[in-house]
Amino acid sequence: MSHDSNNIMVILSSPSGAGKTTISKKIQQKYQNFKISVSHTTRKPRSNEVEGIDYYFVDENNFKNKIKNNEFYEYAKIFGNYYGTSKESVLNLLNNKNDVLFDIDWQGTQQLSRFKELNLLKIFILPPSKEELKKRLIQRNQDKLDVVEERLKAYDADSAHKQDYDHVVINDNLENCFKEVEKIILIKKGKK
Repeated sequence: MSHDSNNIMVILSSPSGAGKTTISKKIQQKYQNFKISVSHTTRKPRSNEVEGIDYYFVDENNFKNKIKNNEFYEYAKIFGNYYGTSKESVLNLLNNKNDVLFDIDWQGTQQLSRFKELNLLKIFILPPSKEELKKRLIQRNQDKLDVVEERLKAYDADSAHKQDYDHVVINDNLENCFKEVEKIILIKKGKK
């Protein structure tokens, strides 16, 4: 097992815009012991994003060197940018006795699942419908319409992977979805 089998690693995945990031942040706020695994990315920071809290922002050369040196548990190229989970940042959290939250997609989940020593709990969050997702993406308005279209196209591919997960939760209402995810986590923690 991992360093301390009481530490769990929760993966939250969802099609873009279905609420996984919001739910990750809510878990982290309520349970001080949970830390979000901060990914490395080559994309430019959005105006409200902070280095080391939202992402580690690196250039593409730097990222590719890390791939070569086998420094990632998982990485993927999504919408033209690289994203990856560094082994070092995860191990630091575990060594501090933290539980770890991963806000990653199904590709990353498949890669992480290959590391049998990681104590993973995999939760997939779905919007109530594709129409609802479209509405949310447009409301969020961070993204231009062509990006919204691209994300909606990805939705079908993403949803097809829900069987790779231990649990699927529908985010019809954020509060209910959060409670559902919380319950799943507490049951898993209690079993240890």
